[in-house]
Parts: sequence; C-alpha cells; structure tokens
Amino acid sequence: MNRPVIDFALLSRATDATRTYKAGEVIFGAGDEGTEFYVVQQGKVAIQLGNRTLQVLERGEIFGEMALVDAEPRSAAAVAETDCTIVPVGEKQFLFMVDEAPYFALSVMKVLAKRLRSANTAMPA
Repeated sequence: MNRPVIDFALLSRATDATRTYKAGEVIFGAGDEGTEFYVVQQGKVAIQLGNRTLQVLERGEIFGEMALVDAEPRSAAAVAETDCTIVPVGEKQFLFMVDEAPYFALSVMKVLAKRLRSANTAMPA
C-alpha cells in the first residue's frame, strides 16, 4: 500500500520565516554546525562537496536534514545556484511535524535513503 508523501512545499508555506540568498551566496559550508534543515521555496540550491556539485535542488525540495537528524557537522556545502528563498525548519518544528504527521518522518527518511543510494552508486568500485 502506498503511503501519502509529504509535500515539503506545504511545509514551506506554513511559516513566514524565510531567508533569501543571491546566486553564488553560501547558505552553509561543509563542517558548519547544523541546527535546522531547509525547504527551497523558490530558486535553486546546489549541494557541493569541494568543487563537485552533488545535486541541484528546486522548489519544494529539502536540504540540510542530516545535521538536524544526527547533530553532526554539515557534510557538504549549500550554495544558492540562483537567487532563492528558503524556509528554515528547526528541531522544534521538525519534532512537531513528526508528531502531527508521522509520514513526515518517513518522507524525510526516503529523501535520506535516496541520497545515500545515489552517493553509493557515484563512488568508484
């Protein structure tokens, strides 16, 4: 049975807290402390490791979730690919969403699993 997938874009409309970045601005760097994840409300965000772009995210997609889940430093950098608006989601809001909509946690885990699988296939044998 297919479970409903949480539309992260809905989460981005649930708050007025937004941040804007100009193309090329660093949102966070690899190794930075992470206390929130983000939803792209508009524009594009590149996830980079060194000089390599791992992924470009668009409206409704999330990034930075690993640091919120495991409280470790950021594993990659996030850079505004275009002018963009993002919505921060802190631990308190994250836990509220998990409590109110259990499939929210599953949706975040699916994003994490998809990215892990992608990283595994990109690694040389």
